[in-house]
Amino acid sequence: MSLKRAFLSFQKPLIFTHRKLLQPPSDNKILRLNPTFHCKSSIRASTAAAAKVQMVKAIRVHELGGPEVLNWEDVEIGEPKEGEIRVKNKAIGVNFIDVYYRKGVYKTDLPFTPGREAVGVVTAVGSGLTGRKVGDVVAYAGNPMGSYAEEQILPASAAVPVPSSVDHKVAASIMLKGMTAHILLRRCFKVEPGHTILVQAAAGGVGSLLCQWANALGAKVIGTVSSEEKAAQAKEDGCHHVIIYTKEDFVAGVNNITSGKGVNVVYDSVGKDTYQGSLKCLASRGYLVSFGQSSGLPDPIPLSDLAPKSLFLTRPSLMHYTATRDELLESAGEVFSLLSSGVLKVRVNHVYPLSVAARAHADLEGRKTSGSIVLIPDNEL
Repeated sequence: MSLKRAFLSFQKPLIFTHRKLLQPPSDNKILRLNPTFHCKSSIRASTAAAAKVQMVKAIRVHELGGPEVLNWEDVEIGEPKEGEIRVKNKAIGVNFIDVYYRKGVYKTDLPFTPGREAVGVVTAVGSGLTGRKVGDVVAYAGNPMGSYAEEQILPASAAVPVPSSVDHKVAASIMLKGMTAHILLRRCFKVEPGHTILVQAAAGGVGSLLCQWANALGAKVIGTVSSEEKAAQAKEDGCHHVIIYTKEDFVAGVNNITSGKGVNVVYDSVGKDTYQGSLKCLASRGYLVSFGQSSGLPDPIPLSDLAPKSLFLTRPSLMHYTATRDELLESAGEVFSLLSSGVLKVRVNHVYPLSVAARAHADLEGRKTSGSIVLIPDNEL
C-alpha cells in the first residue's frame, strides 16, 4: 500500500453518537445533586488528569544568542488530544534552521524547544484517529517546532511512516534535508538531463543530497567546498567539478568550467558571502534558488540586477511546499524510495547526546561538520 493511501486515513475522525432519554421522576420530587459525591468526583477527575502529566527532558531556549542559550531542562508533557499522537523520540535531526531560530533570524515566542525533525515510536494516540497505533515508527520534518525533546506531541497529519529497512538515525537525518532537496530539484527549478547546476556548500547535509540526486537526473554538477577533505566527499557524491573556494574564486572557476556560458541554476544555502557571486555564475534566464544563509542574511538585491540576463530569484520554504497531506506524502515517499534504491546515501558523521545540543550547534556553525548531525535522547543511549 502506498504512503498516501495508508495514511490519508489520519484525517478521518471517528464519529460517535449518543442519545439518552431523560424521564422525570414518577413522584415529581426534585432531584438534587449530592454535594459530597460531586466534590469527590471532581477531586478524582483532577487527580486522574494530573497523573497523566509526565516530566521529560528537553532543550529549552529562554533568550536568543549563541549555543550557550540551549538549556537542558525538565518539561511537562500531557496526553495527545483529538488528532494528535505522542512520540518518544529515538533520533533527532539537526539543521541550520535550528540555529536561525536560536539566534532570532527567524522569529518565534520565548521560551521554546527547538528542532524540526525527528524519528520516534508512538506511545499514545489521541481520539478520532484510525490507521495509527502505539508502537508505530514515524518521522516528521517541518512543523511543529519542538523535536529537541525526549517525547513530544505531534499532529498525526505531520507524521509519516518509516520503512522498517531504514535506520532511525538515517531517517532522522534525511527527512528535512531530503524533502528540501526534493522541492529544490523537482519543484522550484526542475532539473533535467543536460542542465548544468552549481551547489554552494556541496558537502553539507542538503548539498550532499543535491549533488547525488542531480547527478542521477543527468545534470552536470559543480560544487563549492572549503577543504580538500570536503572536495573528496563532493566528488564521491556525484560532483563532476569541485571548486575549493578558499583557494580559488568560484565565479572564475564556474566561468572556466562552462566556457563562459554560466549555469542554469544555483542552489545557495550560504547567503551573504556568496549570493552576488552566485548571480554572476548564472546563464541567461538562470535561477538563483536561495534556501539558507549560513554566513548571514544577504543584502537586498535590486530588481535591476536581474535584468541584464533576465534572471529569476526565489527563496523557498519547505513548509510551503508540503502544506497539504498529499504534498507531504509525495515528498517523503520520493525521498524514502530513492534512499531504498541506493540513489541517495546519507552520511551520519556526527552523533551527540541530546543534552549537549549546544556543542552540536557550535560545531555546525564553526563549519567543523560534514554530512548530517543527529542528536540521541540521553535515555536512549
